[in-house]
Amino acid sequence: MKERTAKQLQRLEKKTAKMAAFLEIAKLNDKDKAAKLQALKKVEAVTDARSNSKDDIIDDSFTRKRSCEQNSNNSQVYEENIVDESESRDNNKKPRLSDEQYASLKQELRKRKKRLQAIPRLTLKAVGENATLNVQNIGKRIPIFLSDIQHLLLYSLLGHHSPYLPARWCQLEKYNKISHTVVFVLEGLSSYHYVAYENLFPHIANNLKHRLEVITPAVYGASITEELAAVPLTGTQSDRLIKQYGSLETALQTNGNVIRLLRTVFPMHSINTNETGINSYGILPPTDKFCRTKLLLSLWQMVEENYPVPLKGTLAERYGSYIFTKDIYKETTSTSPMFGLDCEMCLTTSGNLELTRISIVDESMNVIYDTLVKPENPITNYLTRYSGITESMLQDVTVTLHDVQQKLRTLLPSDAILVGQSLNSDLHTLKMMHPYIIDTSVIFNLTGDRYRKTKLQILAREFLGEIIQDNKDGHCSTEDSKASMKLVKLKLANSVDYGDAVLIGDRSIAALKMKIDNEKRTSQKTEMKKYATSIFSHITKNKGATAAIVGNDDVMSEYSKYLTNSSLNVMDDESFTKDDQVRLVIADDDKHAVERTLEIMLEHSFVLCHVKLKEEQLKNEELEETFGIVNQWIQKIWQCSAINSLGCVIFSGQQNNANGSCFLNIKTEVSSDVVIRA
Repeated sequence: MKERTAKQLQRLEKKTAKMAAFLEIAKLNDKDKAAKLQALKKVEAVTDARSNSKDDIIDDSFTRKRSCEQNSNNSQVYEENIVDESESRDNNKKPRLSDEQYASLKQELRKRKKRLQAIPRLTLKAVGENATLNVQNIGKRIPIFLSDIQHLLLYSLLGHHSPYLPARWCQLEKYNKISHTVVFVLEGLSSYHYVAYENLFPHIANNLKHRLEVITPAVYGASITEELAAVPLTGTQSDRLIKQYGSLETALQTNGNVIRLLRTVFPMHSINTNETGINSYGILPPTDKFCRTKLLLSLWQMVEENYPVPLKGTLAERYGSYIFTKDIYKETTSTSPMFGLDCEMCLTTSGNLELTRISIVDESMNVIYDTLVKPENPITNYLTRYSGITESMLQDVTVTLHDVQQKLRTLLPSDAILVGQSLNSDLHTLKMMHPYIIDTSVIFNLTGDRYRKTKLQILAREFLGEIIQDNKDGHCSTEDSKASMKLVKLKLANSVDYGDAVLIGDRSIAALKMKIDNEKRTSQKTEMKKYATSIFSHITKNKGATAAIVGNDDVMSEYSKYLTNSSLNVMDDESFTKDDQVRLVIADDDKHAVERTLEIMLEHSFVLCHVKLKEEQLKNEELEETFGIVNQWIQKIWQCSAINSLGCVIFSGQQNNANGSCFLNIKTEVSSDVVIRA
């Protein structure tokens, strides 16, 4: 016999130990059974003895004979007790399932697990929670942008193939389980209408879980139709919205849209343009390859990057003590002057960093302002390693923060562009707000990840060939402000995507895959922009996926101009067939638009119903009736939506008045009130 190995012997030893343990357990079980049986016999013996003793007493006292009836009764009682005890023991046992019952239960559990896994879920992140319309949030609300809603709509249809994600403010799980997306736009209503008359919109409260305040185009004098059609549908504003590619989305859009949005919160004069619009951009300086306004942070980016912005809600309270750099601003042009700015700070008894030095340089690298500043509170830490500030440097300084603020207000022109690395911290230290910012930490990127910023020291080394911030005595604000200005001028001398690893990397890969030459690369980039943001182009790639737009003549004429140059098969309502991709439904009136939406909504992956409320419908005496009708429309659309559909209701907001609002939810079960009234 072959000799066993050490591992085999070890395995055999373990098996022997297990068998011995099982045997001991069996013996213990047998002893327990024997003990229980012995105890039961003793109980029966005692019962018999007591019964016999009682019978003897009865016989001695009365007749010495026990009747058959009595014996029968005692025997019956005893048997009943035994039966009751037996039944009680049986009832305490867990019921056993048959093989068929077990298999059926297992199958049902599998179905339930599969059903739960197929349910999409929408949850808000901190940014979304801050925009929520509720009583507790009054005064602290920070609205999101319509572009944020557009991100979600596209993601619900395209998922990870979407060119940008709604990750800034929400999370949509299992996007591929969304049955279809339904958008209902109500032009003329605002967040004020919902908050003030919430009781008149019970179906919003009951069905649309997420209720948010939104900065919509109506607030800054633009058309919500343009935003919906051009951004999520045709992709003409792709770069402004592509968050996945980073915060340069607004840098690549036209100047007019950036300025128009900034004008909503900053006091600003508009520039009169001629027919060619030349005055809006001006003639490029000889050193620039493109308009410098394309590098400006948008309002959305300023909020994202934590710049002081005079929005409503918490931000208005937070920046209540901040002042503008000018009382009123001019719109920037291609020749607007740039100023490099950098501040140094020290930690004070207030627990905050306070200004101790500021340096400003112009485009020619001339230092036009450089001064030390005495902070309002005593300094607890000079942070000399970083600030370069020492106690002796500030000993005789009398300049205060107020002095600096007044100096900047007179020094900077009304169309000045401030340039610097992460200027948000500098402006917070200055307690000032400015609309035109070029942030080198945004427009340059070496990491390939938009959310991992590259230090100014590294940017200067890689792009300028200069060594800065190498002094053990601390940083120099004039050196840093000059470095930022040089970086911006270098980018202007090249291209918008110069020095940006995110954009350059993506485009280079695309060009390599397409194997195109340099002459075709420009057209390829244009096509990529168009392809990346056209929601119709994306959703119709899936076989049978279609979209529909529903509205009256006026509404449809606005949408149709964004589809005239499209390569998609666009067809009117009556002629639409399965081979077409976009359905244009022209309704007689608002009621007809809703009715037609209810009839066709299950046939399309994306449905947009746009209703314009008339001015007379929004008069005070008509509001209750109007809101009642709107509430019924929302109810009907929600009821007719498919399970797992994403419902989105948008109040457009009012020009120069209240912001808009958006109401969202995913329908995961059938409504209890399923009866639809005509």
